[in-house]
Amino acid sequence: MSAPPRVLFIADPPEGFDPEADSTYLMIREAQRRGLEAFVATLDGLRLDGTRPVARASLVEPRGPKGRLAPAGEPRLFGLETCRVVVMRKDPPVDDAYLTATWILDQAKGVTRVVNDPAGLRTLNEKLSILSFPDLIPPTYILRRIDDLRALLRQLGGKMIVKPVFGYAGREILLAREDDPNLGTILEIATADETRWTVAQAYLPEAAEGDKRILLVDGEPIGAVLRVPKAGEIRDNFHAGGTPAATTLTPRDLAICAKIGPFLSRHGQYFAGIDVIGGYLTEINVTSPTGMQEIDRLESRPAEATCAARFWDGLLV
Repeated sequence: MSAPPRVLFIADPPEGFDPEADSTYLMIREAQRRGLEAFVATLDGLRLDGTRPVARASLVEPRGPKGRLAPAGEPRLFGLETCRVVVMRKDPPVDDAYLTATWILDQAKGVTRVVNDPAGLRTLNEKLSILSFPDLIPPTYILRRIDDLRALLRQLGGKMIVKPVFGYAGREILLAREDDPNLGTILEIATADETRWTVAQAYLPEAAEGDKRILLVDGEPIGAVLRVPKAGEIRDNFHAGGTPAATTLTPRDLAICAKIGPFLSRHGQYFAGIDVIGGYLTEINVTSPTGMQEIDRLESRPAEATCAARFWDGLLV
C-alpha cells in the first residue's frame, strides 16, 4: 500500500503553534484532514546534497485536549522531490539564515511545488513592495538622516509613522509628532542613529479604528479581518494586542486586490496578506501572513469554506 502524499512545512518548531491563533496550525490540520502526511522542518533541517534539496523533518500529529502539534517519532531525512508541496512559512526576521533557506528552496522548484516562491520572498520586502503601487498607498518615504525625517514631518503636517524596513509583528512601529519632546529620541531609535533606513509614512487618522488584513490565495481575496488597536496603542497587530473584528470588502478593497493579485502571481506569491487603512495599501505580507483563524471564527465558516480549505483547494488540483 502506497504512503499518503507528503507535504512539508518550513516553519518554526510546531510545538509552539497556538491551536487557536496560528494560521500555519490550520494549514497543517487541513492537510491532515485531506489525508496528507504533514511534516515540519525548521531552517536548520534544510540542506543541499550537491544540488539536491533535502530536509530533516518530523511528521506531526495533534495531541492532548487542545490538539497541539507534536512530533510523531524521530525526524526523517528525505529529498524535497518526494513532497507533493513544500510550504515556506518561517516567521521573520528575514535574515541570513532565512535568505539561505530560500536559495536552498530554489533548487526544489524543478522537482516539486514551493509556496511561496523563494525568489519572490527575497524580492518582495513586506514594507517596500507597496512602492510598486504609488496610486494605492499613502505618502511613503525611505529615509536615513534625522534632518530629512524632521523636514518630512513638517511637510506631512507634524505627524507620521516610522517603522523598520525589515520590521515584523508590530515591532518598532513608532508615531512621530513634531510637538513630542521625545522626537529626537524616536528618530534616533528609528534610524539606529542614522545607520539604517526607516520607512516614514503619512499618518492615517483611520488607523485609530484599525487596519484591514485581507488574505489572498493565488491572487484572489478569500477573506478579511479588522485588527483594532487596544486603548493607548497605535499598533493593531495581533502580536501587539490588537483585537479582531468582523469586516467586509469594500469596492476600494476589491480594486486594490484586483491590482495586487496579478503582481503577486507574477512573483509566485501564492498566499499573501495585504494591509489596508482608510482605503490605502500600507503593507504586502508574504513571509507568513496570519488572520485565518480570526476570519473563520468571525464568519462561522463551515469546514469546506475555511481559509485553510481555500488554501489547499488551489494547491491540490
